[in-house]
Amino acid sequence: MSSIEPVRRRAPTIPVSPGLALRVTILSVVTIAMFSVIFFRLWYLQVLSGEQYVQQADANRVRDLPIPAPRGEILDREGQPIATSVTTNAVQIVPSALPEAAVVEKQTAIYRERLIPAEKAHRRAVRALADFQATHVADPTAAGERDELAHLKASVENPPAVAVPALPRDATRARRLFSRLGGLLGISARRIDEDVVRETSAAVYAPVTIKTDAGIGVLTEIGERANEYPGVIQQPVAIRSYPYGQMAANVLGYVGSVSAEELKNKAFRGVPEGTIVGQEGLEYYYDRYLRGTSGIQRVEVNAEGYPVPSKTLAPIPPEAGKELRLTLDLGLQQEAEKALQEAKEHAQANNKPAIAGAFVAMDPRSGEILAIGSEPSFDPNRFAKPLSESEYARLEGSGGAAGPLTDRAVNGTYPTGSTFKPITAMAALEAGVLSPEEGLGAGSCIQINGQGRKFCNAGMTDYGPVGLVEALKVSSDTYFFEVGERTNRGPIIQDMARKLGVGVPDNIDLPSEFTGVIPDAAWRRKQNEAQEKCEHSAHTRPCEIVAEIKPWTIGENMNLAVGQGDLLTDPLQMAVAYSTLANAFTHNGEGWTPTPHLGKEIDESDGGLLQSLNFPPARQVKLNEGDLNLVMEGIHEAASQSGGTSAPVWAGWNQEQDPVYGKTGTAEHIGKVDQSWYMAYIGDPNRPLVIAVTVEEGGFGAETAAPAARLIASKYYGRPLKFVAGTSKTF
Repeated sequence: MSSIEPVRRRAPTIPVSPGLALRVTILSVVTIAMFSVIFFRLWYLQVLSGEQYVQQADANRVRDLPIPAPRGEILDREGQPIATSVTTNAVQIVPSALPEAAVVEKQTAIYRERLIPAEKAHRRAVRALADFQATHVADPTAAGERDELAHLKASVENPPAVAVPALPRDATRARRLFSRLGGLLGISARRIDEDVVRETSAAVYAPVTIKTDAGIGVLTEIGERANEYPGVIQQPVAIRSYPYGQMAANVLGYVGSVSAEELKNKAFRGVPEGTIVGQEGLEYYYDRYLRGTSGIQRVEVNAEGYPVPSKTLAPIPPEAGKELRLTLDLGLQQEAEKALQEAKEHAQANNKPAIAGAFVAMDPRSGEILAIGSEPSFDPNRFAKPLSESEYARLEGSGGAAGPLTDRAVNGTYPTGSTFKPITAMAALEAGVLSPEEGLGAGSCIQINGQGRKFCNAGMTDYGPVGLVEALKVSSDTYFFEVGERTNRGPIIQDMARKLGVGVPDNIDLPSEFTGVIPDAAWRRKQNEAQEKCEHSAHTRPCEIVAEIKPWTIGENMNLAVGQGDLLTDPLQMAVAYSTLANAFTHNGEGWTPTPHLGKEIDESDGGLLQSLNFPPARQVKLNEGDLNLVMEGIHEAASQSGGTSAPVWAGWNQEQDPVYGKTGTAEHIGKVDQSWYMAYIGDPNRPLVIAVTVEEGGFGAETAAPAARLIASKYYGRPLKFVAGTSKTF
């Protein structure tokens, strides 16, 4: 008999509310969605983006180092190189491969910490300089402002050096290596250690260049005994070379590594830090053409940022810079520099200091500069290696005296003496305040209204009453003092000076030029206001903007008429002014002011023309033809007729073939020997030339500057080269 199991009672079912069911459903959907997103993301990262992240990982362990591009050559007008790039083997140190590399790394970390306050101080100095320039009248005649500005500039350009911590005494292997390498290279071990730390602080993975021009003996020693020089390698590098040394150094300029501060300059925007760029002169002005494009050396580094051996990273080669062809004539440039040196030596033999000088030789029609120089000069090759602070300070000058780095032809600040008289004469004639036949300047001295200060001729000479042509021929100061008195009814002389190119920018293709100072009543008021403002401010230095606050005087205009007083200009501006006169003279009074320039064309590295450089005239100038003829007649007689101030210098010169229009100048400087000046226009119809020469503390114009000008002209026109000193003792 079978038994029947009892029926089980089911558990009671709790009914699920609709709200709960909805929440469960939403949670389930969200959970599934989250897992789907995670799954998809994993699939995306591993499958779709895997290659991308592999590349990024590779990038994290690869560093790009710039390979310097050879700079383009700078050539003279005939294609002869005067600045080139040469390849030489550099001795470099790989910091990570040094013995006791960790010690050097610690040194570098300490040095970086020391740089922080120095960089903050430098930023404060930059702000102080900017504030001063924005709120003060910077004028070369204002000693107080000039000194303050120089002090602030020095703070910016020459910040205090940050000391590199010494290598610990227990780093014996590194010390031994630096001593051995220093003995081989002629460099102190401490200098090598400092270079390594400074350079490593900027790029830990980059090799540090210790010497760029190591000789073959050094390279052989390092190559044969590599085990004794761990971390030391040889690397070919292109460096700038100036085969003619000091020749034209002030206009050529020099090169150097671009600094972090300089990278803010528009000219170097986008340039990698450490790139060799032009720092001055033509090297700076045309840097965008000359620099070329750096290549890339790809370096594999480890997690600490140190390079490791790799044979799979191919470099990108650099692209050489373009060539710059100049207007300079190499032969004339060399002879002009010899002429200036000979003039200085002649003056020194006659007990004149003749401490410095400058010259310009220019085609007046186009503004092409054929020769230009400043003395003393410097060797730009020296900038291929780091300069000591004392050496750079010597080149820059100190105590208010300009050093060799100052281009006196373009940035000199000089009164001109009597070379300014043709400008005064043109101004007075054009203004109608002077009759050319009227006799003026009688006596050795004149006075304003017959009283007060005396204005005298040099040597108290009395030329008697003379007309304009004779006054220019003999350079009568008393004549032009009277002209200055007559023209003090407005800026008559000043306006003519600016019209001809003095006291206005020349726009030469160089990074800087002196605009000049043409004093007048408005200028005097501005100086007075600056003095008053300075006196009322909390200055720690004396103002010395003007010796006395006073209005413009007749005496100041009389001094300006003979190129003295507060007039300041340079040889380039005077060459432009005489070129303007020459252009108007040869075109019936319809002339032009040329734009002086040194650049002629940009060429490809293989010599093909890339771009011609154009410099149109700065302005058209119209002068009264009759008045201009009289002025030119006066300075022609000064260089060719008996009694002319420079006629003895040009004795034997063929005046029919190449007429000379020349004017001597002897500028006075309180407490110093007079400055020698000479301006000349050689009126060859096919090859005209304007020459400006000045010698600081060189004496009278005919004694020193004029003979140098004749030597320059003799070279240009193929005449015998001989130094012919004059005897004139007039301004």
